[in-house]
Amino acid sequence: MTNAAREPDAASVQFVGVDMARESFVWAVHGESATHAGASDESGFKALLQALQGRRIGLIVVEATGGCERALARFLFAHGLPVAVVNPRAAREFARSMGHLAKTDAIDALALAHYAQTLAGKTDQAGVRFAPPGAQVEALQALVSRRNQLMSMRTAEGNRLAGTVRVLQPSIRAVIKTLEREIAKLDKRIDAMLREHFAEQAKRFEDIKGVGVGTCATMLAFMPELGHSSHRSIAKLAGVAPLNQDSGKARGKRHVWGGRSVVRSTLHMSMLSAVRFNPVIKTFYDRLIAAGKPKKVALIACSHKLLRILNAMARSEKPWDETLHAISA
Repeated sequence: MTNAAREPDAASVQFVGVDMARESFVWAVHGESATHAGASDESGFKALLQALQGRRIGLIVVEATGGCERALARFLFAHGLPVAVVNPRAAREFARSMGHLAKTDAIDALALAHYAQTLAGKTDQAGVRFAPPGAQVEALQALVSRRNQLMSMRTAEGNRLAGTVRVLQPSIRAVIKTLEREIAKLDKRIDAMLREHFAEQAKRFEDIKGVGVGTCATMLAFMPELGHSSHRSIAKLAGVAPLNQDSGKARGKRHVWGGRSVVRSTLHMSMLSAVRFNPVIKTFYDRLIAAGKPKKVALIACSHKLLRILNAMARSEKPWDETLHAISA
C-alpha cells in the first residue's frame, strides 16, 4: 500500500471504528454486527491491516485514549489508509445521539464506525484526517504539553499552600520551587526550538502585542492548519467559533464548544494581555463592551479575531501590520 489518496466508490465504501486501550483494541465495520479484538502492538496492528485487505475503506476512526491511539494511527496512515483521531467526548455524544446509551468496548467500536461514516461525509474536512506531525512539530508539542502539565501542578500546589496547616508548608514550598525550576528549563528549550526551527513564523507572530513565546509555541505546535484553512474552519478547530442553538422559530444564544482545549485556553490567557496592550484588540474589545457584551463574550470574540489575524499572516507570510487590522472609528 502507499500513501496515495483513495477514492472508493460510494456504493462499496466501508467505515471502521477502533476503540483503543493500552493493551488491546476492539474494531468494527459500520453495517456489520461483528466486532473484533486485537493487541495494541505491532502484531495486532498487522492483524487489523490484514483483515482490512480487499475492503474499500472510506475512513477509520480511532478514539483518542491518552496517547495510546498514536501508534495505530501512524501505522494505518503509513499503509495508505485514511484515519481520523477523534475526541472521546465528541465520540460519546455522537453515540448517545444514535441511541447507544450503554458503554462497552464493542458498542463503542460500532458507534465509532458509524461516526466514521458521518465524518467522511462532512463538506469541511479541515482537521478531520490524521496526518502525523513532523519531528520538530512533535517535539514542540511534547515540550508545550509538558510545560502545561507542570503549570497545572504549580497552580495546584499554590492552592494547597493557601489552605494547609503550617507543618506542611515547607514541603509544599519546596515542591513549588522545584516545579518553577523545571518550568524555567522548559521555557528555555521551547524558546530555543522556536529560534532554531520556526524562526520566521515565530518572529511574525511574536511581533503582535499579546502574543508571547507560550502562545506562539502553542499555535505552531497544535494548529498546523494555520495558513491552510479558512477562518471559519480554524475557529471551529480552536473552539472559538460561535455555534447556533436554534430550534424552529426560536433563536438561542450562540455558544462556543469543543475544539482543541490547549489552543482555546492559550488564546484566552493571551487575550488578558492583548486587550490592554494591543491597540487593535483593545479597540475591538472596548467596542464590544460599550455595546453591552459581557466581558467573557468579548474575550472570546477577541480570541476569534486574533486567530483570524494569525491565520491570515500565516497564509500571506507577511509581518504584523497594525494598519491592516485596525478597526475604523
